[in-house]
Amino acid sequence: MPPPAVIAPSILSADFGALGAACSETIENGADWLHIDIMDGHFVPNMTFGAPVVSKLRPHVQRPKTALGKGTFDCHMMIAEPKKWVTEFANAGCDLYTFHHEAAISSTAASDPVSTSSEQTNPKELIRFIHAKGMLAGIAIKPDTEVEVLYEVLDSAVKEEVPDMVLIMTVHPGFGGQSFLEGMMPKVKTLRDRYPELYIEVDGGLGEKTIGRAAKAGANVIVAGSAVFGAPEPGRVIGALRRAVEVG
Repeated sequence: MPPPAVIAPSILSADFGALGAACSETIENGADWLHIDIMDGHFVPNMTFGAPVVSKLRPHVQRPKTALGKGTFDCHMMIAEPKKWVTEFANAGCDLYTFHHEAAISSTAASDPVSTSSEQTNPKELIRFIHAKGMLAGIAIKPDTEVEVLYEVLDSAVKEEVPDMVLIMTVHPGFGGQSFLEGMMPKVKTLRDRYPELYIEVDGGLGEKTIGRAAKAGANVIVAGSAVFGAPEPGRVIGALRRAVEVG
């Protein structure tokens, strides 16, 4: 059975001066999740939110009653040391901790912000760590990364090592407002054909003009920033995105 359509507006495009209200209103307008871009200025050349902001936003949106349900805080961790911040974000109210494969294989296995480690992070071990902290785990890849690097993780026989979602970046991470990279759609189709029940998220340049291509490829989780937050009728846009995914 294919996974349901999920619309996850990116709060990077919201009004930072009234962010709590923007989050609650977006859920009321029909969004399923909120996509929260965490950037550290190292993995990507930009900085955004940290765990304290997530903790302040959490009271504005009811936590999901079921795994991957309405109200999920989908924290996209564009950070150089993803394992260090797992506990901080779990405590802040993150539901889905999505780290980058590229960061995981080039970072240390230190388990908190002040610790050091001589060991390298292992993606499967990191997923186990995220699950042990009570969160769901997502794994993301940049446009230049081949989708095949994910197979070892997705095919693990150990349930705790398998991610709950894969994020295919359809722009180069770091800044909002970029154009959709249609060349990423074969990655999405490859994953959908190989893993029919997998939650597959796409992020970057998604809107009413591009959603059809992502939906046809098999994406079911749609991140849209300015297309939602910049719209005169955000609820209408959210509905249009959902219908496109459901039609496929």
